[in-house]
Amino acid sequence: MTSSPDDVNLDAIHYADDDDIGQAMLSNFPQPDPIIIRGNGNVTLFGLNSRFSSDYPNELLGRVAPEEFKQTVDRVNSILRKTMPMNLKWYICGCFCCCCTLGCSMWPVVCLNKRTRSTIEKALEWENDNLYHRLRLHWRLTRLRFDSSAMMEYVLELSTLPKPSIQYPD
Repeated sequence: MTSSPDDVNLDAIHYADDDDIGQAMLSNFPQPDPIIIRGNGNVTLFGLNSRFSSDYPNELLGRVAPEEFKQTVDRVNSILRKTMPMNLKWYICGCFCCCCTLGCSMWPVVCLNKRTRSTIEKALEWENDNLYHRLRLHWRLTRLRFDSSAMMEYVLELSTLPKPSIQYPD
């Protein structure tokens, strides 16, 4: 028996990519805009503010307790409170010595600022793993452009994770 190209093999098993199916399922659901927590401290060094506002946003009502939100922002603020004075001292010292060292005296400030950002990101990841991922929320430190200028600032972003597909097991 010969088969023609138009014949359909009903017994053939075709495999689909799990990632393609999952992305197609998730793209059908609109995601709400992330909640942005801006810095409100009195010192901004390389876009990183000296503290973040711990005011509870109304968009989180019924999703996370105000105490848990405040505790997370206070944890980030305590990291900033410990590191920003040292960063500021090195920045002032670097500004005084900048002409003599051809800008190389600013490298300690850049490295300290990077270490501060890394510490904040680790703290937020710990918070995500221990609480917020269960509530389908995700914290991260991200850069946004100022409203009226080309300068960038670091903000805390609280985004909603997509609902898990019921077609996939846990």
